[in-house]
Amino acid sequence: MSQKVWLITGCSSGFGIALAQAALERGDRVMATSRHPAALVDLTARWPEAVHTAQLDVTDAQQVHSVVEETIRIFGRLDVLVNNAGYGLLGSLEESSEAQIRRNFEVNFFGALELIRCALPHFRAAKSGHVVNISAAAAISNYAGFGIYGAAKCALEGMSESLAAEGRPFGLKVTIVQPGPFRTDFISRSLDRAAVEIPEYEASAGKFAKFINGVDGKQPGDPVRAAQVILQAVDAERPPLRLVVGKYATDKAHRTFAQREAELKAWEAAGLTADGPAA
Repeated sequence: MSQKVWLITGCSSGFGIALAQAALERGDRVMATSRHPAALVDLTARWPEAVHTAQLDVTDAQQVHSVVEETIRIFGRLDVLVNNAGYGLLGSLEESSEAQIRRNFEVNFFGALELIRCALPHFRAAKSGHVVNISAAAAISNYAGFGIYGAAKCALEGMSESLAAEGRPFGLKVTIVQPGPFRTDFISRSLDRAAVEIPEYEASAGKFAKFINGVDGKQPGDPVRAAQVILQAVDAERPPLRLVVGKYATDKAHRTFAQREAELKAWEAAGLTADGPAA
């Protein structure tokens, strides 16, 4: 297995730091980024020759372009881009402010898109590369109170499908990671809350908020183990387009697919009547 060069966003905690450490432990090289690079000093102390760090706010286009070019300049190439930086927005659609909604899409969708667009010329020239986009169980099927975050992740997944088709002729691989609840600081540190609370949503969005608050620190998923699964997918000759990680997300996917299949069958005959006679 040849040594790989990774560019990973959101490396200060969670999946980002776990994946960076896993890649470094096996001898790969990593450009680890964070809005607060001081949080990455342990990485540089442990692997001073193999890791470089950079400040990156994925909503800053200039920083995005600079970090991709810096990765190529330092390591000579880029093999794997991991779009991990992101955060949640908890609240109903009506309770969330326009500024909160737009900011969430800027980070979870447009930031990842800009990084991909910057990396694509290098992947095309090398005729290889792998884009790993960290999605969420909310993109398998969404929850009341997670409408904006889930929508941003659905947009990320839809874009990833097109990216996979467009990049396949020049050797680009794409993997969407769909995790369930993992023991990261996502809830405590990376979760925004709606600007207002409306009593009528207490039974829907409010119920989900209570669930989220109650599960913090008790999530079944282990980000260190998830990182190993992601490495396995990146090393595969035919990696999955979607990689579901953890029992929660796996069970959710099975339930969702079964429900959609049943609904399709129930309404298939009616839907087929919409076609008119051939021209």
